[in-house]
Amino acid sequence: MISYGNYKKFNREERVVMMKHVTFKNANIEMKGDLYTQENFDESKKYPAIVAVHPGGAVKEQVSGLYSKRMAEMGYIALAFDASHQGESGGEPRYLENPTERVEDIRSAIDYLSTLSYVDMEKVGVLGICAGGGYSINAALTEKRIKAVATISAFDIGAGFRGDGMLGGLEATLETLNKVAAMRSAQTNGEDSLYITYVPNTEEEAKANPMVLMKEAYDYYRTPRAQHPNSTNKLLFTSLDKIIAFSAFGFVPTLLTQPILAIVGSEANTKGFSENAIELANSPKELFEVKGATHIAMYDVPEYVNQAVNKLGEFFGGNL
Repeated sequence: MISYGNYKKFNREERVVMMKHVTFKNANIEMKGDLYTQENFDESKKYPAIVAVHPGGAVKEQVSGLYSKRMAEMGYIALAFDASHQGESGGEPRYLENPTERVEDIRSAIDYLSTLSYVDMEKVGVLGICAGGGYSINAALTEKRIKAVATISAFDIGAGFRGDGMLGGLEATLETLNKVAAMRSAQTNGEDSLYITYVPNTEEEAKANPMVLMKEAYDYYRTPRAQHPNSTNKLLFTSLDKIIAFSAFGFVPTLLTQPILAIVGSEANTKGFSENAIELANSPKELFEVKGATHIAMYDVPEYVNQAVNKLGEFFGGNL
């Protein structure tokens, strides 16, 4: 990777991709993104574009940036960005995970694309990974500038936390909501904010965690494999009431009119979310399983990423 004016240059297998840091707004929040293009793209022409949406707690330099580079290699304008309140993007309080704002981030990214003369606004797709997949599907329900939606290891963060999900059952979920309510009162009266983690912070915590996904997530986010200083593994505790109340797929049967592709590893313990989204959809749809891949393996393992990218090229090529 070398400097190239306001861009950085990536060269992989003779296909050169340029990346430029960009800024746009979600209401009063300044958003930070990376815009990927082929080196020789012509600003006087129109190109299809992809908005890449990162997982909860991730940043644009991780999996969404990787897939953006690969989409740019195929000739798309690709935008990866940090969620509001996270990474390099603005927004207070810090480390808030608010699903409603995450969906609005996607709309704001599309607003930004509309200011670029070389983007064909009739050919805009969205690609979401993990919780970003759930947010992408939810955005497509009402954001009809999105013409096609694809997901990698999709995760409905609300459903994942409710009931028998991440919090350990309905009773624990209700108790968490009581704790959030108490925390809001405490913060209002001067107590410091409470932060929890998305994934285990140490190898010991990962080994002790019974969830395979959490062990995988530790290896991706908290080791040199993909660790980034802007991905701090902090989640504002008072995010949880907003997360628990969110349903990514609630209106899919009636409001999703765009083609949808859900890519999932055959060994992913989150595969049910992708299967559910496809089952609910009444628009053109496809579930594509990558044999042998787990949830996190789809983020960066070359043999699995290559299969996903080939399928994404086929899907977006036929629908944008």
